[in-house]
Amino acid sequence: MSFDLSVVTNTPLSGINDLDEACMIFLINIGYLPKGYELRSNGENARDSIPFRLFVDCLLKRRDKVWLIEELAAELETSKPTVYRHINKLKSMDLLDFTQVEVSDNTFKKGYRLRYDNLAKAWNFVEAHVGVAMENYRKTVDHIQKLVEAERRK
Repeated sequence: MSFDLSVVTNTPLSGINDLDEACMIFLINIGYLPKGYELRSNGENARDSIPFRLFVDCLLKRRDKVWLIEELAAELETSKPTVYRHINKLKSMDLLDFTQVEVSDNTFKKGYRLRYDNLAKAWNFVEAHVGVAMENYRKTVDHIQKLVEAERRK
């Protein structure tokens, strides 16, 4: 599975007391929402957007619920492919957990929720992935440096 996360220089958002504002900045910083998203050209409020509402209203504020794709599509008044697109972004960051949910007798569907029902605990997975990625970059950089030095000796 691909792990996609933007890492940018930022300051802690601890001075922001509005949940929606803090989430908007955070989600832009990590690359879930594109830069400039809050300044949408069509005049819509980005807080009313599908990806923002999916993360904040469904997964964060109602973290005790396991969501089926159909339920998310109905809640967000959008199509299942749109929900999948945004769910897959969050899965790529390893923030989501899934479980099988029985929808009728012996019929199960995949349900999604925030990993451990807790953003802080879910973020531990993100940090672990970033650590592994950085270690691999270091090994690559060291290898390239050795190749450069070997090239110089020729």
